[in-house]
Amino acid sequence: MRYVLVALLIVLFGYSLALVLQNGTELSVDLLFTQVPAMRLGLLLLLTLALGVVLGLLLGVQIFRVFQNNWEIKRLRKDIEYLRKEQIQTAQMAAAEAAAHTRHEKTVLDITNENKSPL
Repeated sequence: MRYVLVALLIVLFGYSLALVLQNGTELSVDLLFTQVPAMRLGLLLLLTLALGVVLGLLLGVQIFRVFQNNWEIKRLRKDIEYLRKEQIQTAQMAAAEAAAHTRHEKTVLDITNENKSPL
């Protein structure tokens, strides 16, 4: 993977160099806050390309972060719903066991009260 990245960087550098050398026409550029009297067209193309790539990457990272947060929220909501159902089921089982235990105690007390002898 590292070799592919290095090869890609070399190809991009070569393309940039060829772009600057092929487009040697000089022109004046107004950069909103300042004006450059003479700039090569190839250099201007590279600067705008680099600026576009950087802005695109920054926006892409932000958008991906938003999607990633949404996916995480959905996953956590599913986990909460699963745990809530599990908790309700456990509480119902505990209530059923407590009710059965109470009925058993009541039955045992009723039987022992009836069998009391006066002796």
